[in-house]
Amino acid sequence: MSGARAPFDDVALAAPVSFGYARSSRRQVHWFLGRVLAELIGAAGLAKSEIDGLAVASYGLYPDNAAALSQYFGLEPRWLVDFPYGGASGVIAACRAARAVQAGDAEVVACLAADVMSGGAFGSLVANFSSFARDHVYPYGGVGPNGVFALITENYMRRFGARLEDFGRICVAQRQNARANPQALLRDPMTMQAYLAAQAVAAPLGLYDCVMPCCGGEGFLVMGADRARASGLAFARIAGAIERHNAHADDPVHVAGGWTRDRDALYQAAGAEPGDMAFLQAYDDYPVMVMIQLEDLGFCDKGKAPDLVRGTDLTTAGGGLPLNTGGGQLSVGQAGAAGGFLGVVEGLRQITGQALGEQVPAGRFGLVSGYGTVIYDRGLCTAAAILAPG
Repeated sequence: MSGARAPFDDVALAAPVSFGYARSSRRQVHWFLGRVLAELIGAAGLAKSEIDGLAVASYGLYPDNAAALSQYFGLEPRWLVDFPYGGASGVIAACRAARAVQAGDAEVVACLAADVMSGGAFGSLVANFSSFARDHVYPYGGVGPNGVFALITENYMRRFGARLEDFGRICVAQRQNARANPQALLRDPMTMQAYLAAQAVAAPLGLYDCVMPCCGGEGFLVMGADRARASGLAFARIAGAIERHNAHADDPVHVAGGWTRDRDALYQAAGAEPGDMAFLQAYDDYPVMVMIQLEDLGFCDKGKAPDLVRGTDLTTAGGGLPLNTGGGQLSVGQAGAAGGFLGVVEGLRQITGQALGEQVPAGRFGLVSGYGTVIYDRGLCTAAAILAPG
């Protein structure tokens, strides 16, 4: 159902940066974005004047935008864009920045994401996330995404026979993957017993099914491959990528995302199959969405993700499918829109051999998936990219 896409030839993704993860902060989001930019410039050995493209994702930046940041940071970009697509923002930013570099609209694009979700910021975000939430959900007590994903999780369990222990296997494995990641806010080992005994939040969701709002930032650079080589930068390339919005709109409850529409085109572009992936960085605001991505990205048939997680090692130890190798949001925390960049940055680290924590065995490909913009009963935005070594 998807037309052929031009390849992302001669484009490099480099300099993965994570910065400043904390449960709370007095700093503004502008400071986090600026610090990520400074880290990118330092990691790549660039002069600030060489940054001529800027891509930004942040819920807390309003009423400012990427153009305002160019003034604050002393940049003169000739290409810029804001990405308000939540958990899909990182993959979409990488792909559109790559197209800008291919077209000559920019030579070096800094892709930045950060948010400060402490104090009343998270409550304000969920109350005003969309006009639908503000006018038709929040006033009647439907506060935040927990209720939405409780509905999706309960429906998934009833239809496909998933058990709480199946979601627990994802959470426990990702916590193990986080143990050596210095940016992860939750690194203590988790047992299945602790997962099952956790405080109820919105049945059937418990405490460990829900991401923890926090503060932090993520970023990476997009440039021509020749430039990256000349600078001595380890880099990844985009072997294939897809993007889809508002797919399966007639489904009464969300059980599949837009990945199903374009999955074949994704693997065809890369000349690969799901079994060729050295890892999967799946957007993990809730474990049920990880299961849906496992199915929709072709690692198993629809409804069979519970069987997959029961029989597959999801840790970085090897022998299975390393899932969210840095711990994912369920262990690192969700710094607002930066959560949509987390998987891309971790994927770049793994592909280029720069993991902050556990490094998975080298492979030809790794898959990063994004999901975001939850309006009422589903997320509207889906994207995925297969990364390969440069």
